[in-house]
Amino acid sequence: MLGMAAVASTVKQQHPTYEDGQDIRDRSFEYACRVVGLCEQLDAGGRIGRLMVPQILSCSLSFAAMREGARAAETDNDFISKCGIGLKECRESWTRLRVCERRRIGPADDVKALVQEGSELVAIVTAIIRNKKRNVAAKRASEEVARAAKKSPRDARDTASSTHSKFQTPNS
Repeated sequence: MLGMAAVASTVKQQHPTYEDGQDIRDRSFEYACRVVGLCEQLDAGGRIGRLMVPQILSCSLSFAAMREGARAAETDNDFISKCGIGLKECRESWTRLRVCERRRIGPADDVKALVQEGSELVAIVTAIIRNKKRNVAAKRASEEVARAAKKSPRDARDTASSTHSKFQTPNS
C-alpha cells in the first residue's frame, strides 16, 4: 500500500479549479486506489483479512464509480439517486474499514488513514446530497412562482379563492 508521503506525491488528474465536483471525484478515485492497496496487503496476510477483501473492494470501488456516474446524470433526481447509492457504498466501506481498525487487521497507520478519509467522504457526499435537494426544492418553488405570475389576475384570484375555500373549516 502507498504510504501517506507516496500518496501526496502522486500526480493527481484533476481540473485545477475543481469545477463540477472534480475534487470529490478525485478523492473518491484516490480512496478506491488506496483501498485496493490495502486489500492487496490483507489478501497476502491471509486469515480474516483475506475474507474481508471482496466486500471492502466492492463497496469502495462502487463508491468511486457512482461518483463518476453522478457526473453524467441526466436529471437532478438521477444525480441525487446516484449520489445516494454512492453514499451507501462509502458508508459500507467506511464501516468495514473501522472493523479492520478495531480488530487490528492490516497495517494500523494505513487503515486509520483510510477510516479518516472514509469519514470525510461520507460527510462531503452527505452535504452534496443535502445541498442538491435544497437547490432542487428552491428551483421548483421559483418555477411555481413564475407560473403563478404568468396567470392572469383573475385566474390567480380564482386559484387563491378556491385554495382558500378548500381549507376552511365549517363553523360548528
